[in-house]
Amino acid sequence: MAVRSLGRDDGARLTTAGEVQVLVWPWLAELGVDAVVTTRECGVSTGTYRSLNLGMHVGDDPAAVAENRRRAASALGAGVDDLVFASQVHGTRATVVGQREAGRGARDAGDAIEATDALVTAEPGPVLVTLVADCSPVLLVDPEARVLATVHAGWRGAIGGTVRAALDTMVTLGARVERTHGLIGPTVSPDVYVVGPDVEAGTAGAFGSGAEEVLWTHGDRWRFDVAGANRLQLRAGGITDERIRASSFPTGGPFFSDRATRPCGRFGLLARLR
Repeated sequence: MAVRSLGRDDGARLTTAGEVQVLVWPWLAELGVDAVVTTRECGVSTGTYRSLNLGMHVGDDPAAVAENRRRAASALGAGVDDLVFASQVHGTRATVVGQREAGRGARDAGDAIEATDALVTAEPGPVLVTLVADCSPVLLVDPEARVLATVHAGWRGAIGGTVRAALDTMVTLGARVERTHGLIGPTVSPDVYVVGPDVEAGTAGAFGSGAEEVLWTHGDRWRFDVAGANRLQLRAGGITDERIRASSFPTGGPFFSDRATRPCGRFGLLARLR
C-alpha cells in the first residue's frame, strides 16, 4: 500500500474562537495570515446538516446557514459582509478578489464569485472562504508580497491543477513561488476514498510515474490520496517540501464528510491577510 504523502507536521490544534470550534495553525500568524477551518460543531442546523453547516447549496434551511456563517465569521473577528464565497464547480479557475467583492455570496449563493475554485487577494480585509466536505481546502501565501489564496481541490482539481492555477494567479499580483507556503487542510483519507477508472486514468495522465505515490489498487478499483495529489501539484508548481504542510486531521469526526453521510453540510477554510 502507498504511504500517504503528507507534508511536515502542520502544528494544528482544535480550539474555540469567537462562537465556534475551529482548527487553527498558530504559525500562520507569523506569515501575516488569520485563518481557521471550521468544524461541524457550535451551529444551529439540524439532521444530517448538524450543526455548523456553511453550505447554502446542499438543501439546508437558508436561515440556519446564514446564522452559521455569522458564527463562523466571528472566529476571525469578522462579519458576514466580510466573507467572499465562490460558486465552486470542481474546475481550475482562479479569481482575484478584493475589498469590493467583500460580501459576495455571503447572504445569497446566487451572488457568489462565478465558476471559481480558487480565490486570490492582495488586500487585507476580505475573508476568503472555501467550502469542502472531503475535497482539500488549500491555503497559499507569500508573506513578503502579501498575496493570499484559498483553493478547493477534490480529485478533479488535484488532477487538473487548481492549486497550480492559484499559484500562477498569485504571481500576477507580485508573489514568488519560492517564497510561497502551502497548507493542505482536512481531506478525505485515502483509506476510505475508493475511486473508479476515470480517476485512475486521470491520475496517470497528470502525474505519470508519480501516480503510484497517490493511487493504489483496491480489488478492481483504486484508493486515491487527494491531499497527496495536491501536494504533488504544489511541488510541481515550485513549492519545496519545507514550505508544504498537510493536516493530520482527515474528514469525518468533527468535520463533515460526504463519503460518510449524504446529504451533509460543508465546513470551511476562512482566511484573510492581517
